[in-house]
Amino acid sequence: MTGGGGGAAPKQDDLTPHPVKDQLPGVAYCITSPPPWPEAILLGFQHYLVMLGTTVIIPTALVPQMGGNNEDKAVVIQTLLFVAGINTLLQSFFGTRLPAVIGGSYTFVLPTISIILAGRYANEPNPHTKFLRIMRGTQGALIVASALQIIVGFSGLWRNVARYLSPLSAAPLVALVGFGLYELGFPSVAKCVEIGLPELILLVIFAMYLPHTVHMLKSIFDRFAVLFTIPIVWLYAYLLTVGGAYRNAPPKTQFHCRTDRSGLIGGAPWIRVPYPFQWGAPTFDAGEAFAMMAASFVALVESTGAFIAVSRYASATPIPPSILSRGIGWQGIGILLDGLFGTGNGSSVSVENAGLLALTRVGSRRVVQISAGFMIFFSILGKFGAVFASIPAPIFAALYCIFFAYAGSAGLGFLQFCNLNSFRTKFILGFSVFMGFSVPQYFNEYTSVAGYGPVHTHSRWFNDMINVLFSSKAFVAGFVAYLLDNTIHRHESSVRKDRGYHWWDKFRSYRTDTRSEEFYSLPFNLNKFFPSV
Repeated sequence: MTGGGGGAAPKQDDLTPHPVKDQLPGVAYCITSPPPWPEAILLGFQHYLVMLGTTVIIPTALVPQMGGNNEDKAVVIQTLLFVAGINTLLQSFFGTRLPAVIGGSYTFVLPTISIILAGRYANEPNPHTKFLRIMRGTQGALIVASALQIIVGFSGLWRNVARYLSPLSAAPLVALVGFGLYELGFPSVAKCVEIGLPELILLVIFAMYLPHTVHMLKSIFDRFAVLFTIPIVWLYAYLLTVGGAYRNAPPKTQFHCRTDRSGLIGGAPWIRVPYPFQWGAPTFDAGEAFAMMAASFVALVESTGAFIAVSRYASATPIPPSILSRGIGWQGIGILLDGLFGTGNGSSVSVENAGLLALTRVGSRRVVQISAGFMIFFSILGKFGAVFASIPAPIFAALYCIFFAYAGSAGLGFLQFCNLNSFRTKFILGFSVFMGFSVPQYFNEYTSVAGYGPVHTHSRWFNDMINVLFSSKAFVAGFVAYLLDNTIHRHESSVRKDRGYHWWDKFRSYRTDTRSEEFYSLPFNLNKFFPSV
């Protein structure tokens, strides 16, 4: 091709679109290739730091409402950490075998608050007895709710649902698993903007700009950006605290900004091993169990999206439905452990750790297993764990701004398999994402004004079930996309291509792609006893 001067015609290959990739390229270490030990240990510690945010934020919000004091709060955080470590190990050895951290879940907060407000605890005068009674109530509800995921997962029921997932219906689900958590991002950074904003800016500089300016240390800056920036900002927050910057600030500002306000270091025991039924025998209430079951179902859908994001960032092939189902079953066992130990909260896949896989470009399974070791270690050595747990929440919120965004963009990445020039694709994609934001917005707005959800019948557990389902952005988007994608003339051959269904054909069954064996097969020859279909 010849072209005169500046208006040279583009070469032919410049005009070809980017090729479609089954596995994400550019990942430094995939699932089965661990980094060298020193690096793996540091990366594991980084995963532990990132999951701490949710682990601390949820009990900090719930325990005082239950009537618990700082000691109770410290023990709940330790228990949540301990069980998260066990669940992460179970998931990475026997579940999906993906490098997914299984931690606390915001989905379960709504039914837990409903249990806190239940009439039968209102007349309890002693706060500590009230705390113990409410905790046993949540334990009972979690134990019953775990049965849902265990049955749906291990029976293979979820495998049959996941078989009909196409790249088009997966995109809104995975996108909103990340983007749907926007309320936990900048609004929480702004609660103490002089700490949150520097963390956010520094993290972007360390992860995105420095690696390209300092070539010698390229992989150090982006891979350990969290380990570099948290100590800098934490020290700065500590100096502000010690220097008396918040001496006359309102209590709320002090709580978010000061490094000595969490009450965890004083409340935590030096050494304590969490054990089942440490709060006493669980109590069961049918209505509360139903509400918790709805949350368990929402967590199941959200975790499906998060598992898909993790498989992408670990540079694995799309996750076969049978493996996904197995992972959900093990997650159900995780919620059962939450109920037995009394974490006051259910479990699901940690979305922020899925984002961290993208930031570090390390999708190694061993790194996440090491981070589970850190969780268990620091949950037993209470005082040491409490030091890290007292990092101010706005610092974590700054991390979320980047990690939730990464997790969401994994969902957008699946659009490469779809025909974006088809009006059917445009409708399903646009409508499901829009409704995924719009419906929960209505439910949350209504609740914040009225104090109860839009569904307000005489049956409290029914209200809770519906309100929990439709307050989850990922659930609404995923449900709408899945329903429309599988009902709007899907049998036409052109539609099959438009929704990208044919790209995932060879991953619908475990056996049809040889790479599935490499990424997802069980350890210790267990595949003989538990074959994957």
